[in-house]
Amino acid sequence: MSPGADQAFYRGARDGCGGVELYLPWPDFEAGARLGGDGEEVHVLPRPSEDAYELAARFHPSWEGLSAGARHLLARDGHQVLGADLATPVKFVVCWTPDGSLDGTGPRAGGTGQALRIAHHDGIGVLNLARPDHACRAARR
Repeated sequence: MSPGADQAFYRGARDGCGGVELYLPWPDFEAGARLGGDGEEVHVLPRPSEDAYELAARFHPSWEGLSAGARHLLARDGHQVLGADLATPVKFVVCWTPDGSLDGTGPRAGGTGQALRIAHHDGIGVLNLARPDHACRAARR
């Protein structure tokens, strides 16, 4: 539910009557952007699990220096990639980063970098729409 691409994907899934899983850093995060229940399936995990914080600490290069809010935001990335149980990975990640990163190691991967680092570690493919070839592949589907 982060503003930008997350909310756009959410709206697109809802408009297409698709199921949605929301992994929130805290229960009221971006609550105003969430649509009312109108029949589509929406599963919400209102905050990251304790295991998600442990996972996030392993993948963030400066975890100890982060604020509590930043840690909450980054811990949910583990769920976005590996599911509510952290054992049911997505088939692939679709994202956009300024640097077109596939592994989250670049300095311009932003907050998405955490999800990309986890995906890369677990061998999950990434479709980064900042890359022209990836954007073309996505447009053809």
